[in-house]
Amino acid sequence: MRQLTENSAIRWMMAHPRFSAWVVLAAGMVALLVNEARNVGLLPSQWVALIVATILVAGACVWIISWEDKDNPEDVAQADAAIGETQDLNDLLNTAAGQRAEQLKKT
Repeated sequence: MRQLTENSAIRWMMAHPRFSAWVVLAAGMVALLVNEARNVGLLPSQWVALIVATILVAGACVWIISWEDKDNPEDVAQADAAIGETQDLNDLLNTAAGQRAEQLKKT
């Protein structure tokens, strides 16, 4: 793993994850576009327009996906509170189960 992180291209991709995702997604989408439309008979200007539009769509996709990366501080606080309440409930249930087991042992 250390050898991978020493590679300058890998370090760049790790430093710029959204831009590298855009590049990879755009490359794949353009490759699919060229493969599927190679026999259509498009003019060079039409090819350029389609490729530019495809690259922009790939960028929009990465941008929309990145919306999930941004955690809302209120949501994080609510999740932490819910985890705390769940742990408190588990402690309460464990205590009740232990008390019930003690009662059953006495009888």
